[in-house]
Amino acid sequence: MHLSRVVLSSFVLALTLASVAGCGLRTSGFGGGWLGGGPNEASSESTSAVPAASTSRMSIAAAKPVDAYVLLGGRIKSCWFNADAPLLPNHVYRANVSPNGNTVQITIHQKLALGRPGLSTYAIDFKQEGPSTVVTTENRKMPPDLAAKMQYDIDRWKRGESNCSKEMPKTVAAQPTAATR
Repeated sequence: MHLSRVVLSSFVLALTLASVAGCGLRTSGFGGGWLGGGPNEASSESTSAVPAASTSRMSIAAAKPVDAYVLLGGRIKSCWFNADAPLLPNHVYRANVSPNGNTVQITIHQKLALGRPGLSTYAIDFKQEGPSTVVTTENRKMPPDLAAKMQYDIDRWKRGESNCSKEMPKTVAAQPTAATR
């Protein structure tokens, strides 16, 4: 079986980062958080409350989509899908990386028989925009409490944290729009 250079180097980097993440290395030592806030990012840092919104957008400064995917995907696998206490025991992880590494999508699916992926419940897209990678999350069918926890973890990792927190954030109901009042 022949693997492309991008896939092979991504795999090696993922393994390296997974082992480093287990040692408690904080990526914030590399000049702050490894992610930079994007213009449409919902901020909840002061209250630990996470809105139960369906999409979120953030940008990763000076990172290619495949590099951002390797970092974030490694944390997702080790924290949400670990063998000891997974956050998502009834779900499976899928990733689709373009041949040139410029677009990546992680999808979380309900787990069917034999671990097969079923209904897509959550998506994380990585796309190049200028010198940065924009990461967009979309809650498709994930229960609001799990979606809030997932967004909370992604936001923590954006700020440079690398641990697997068991803390569940408070969910904030979306404000009704003028049309529904």
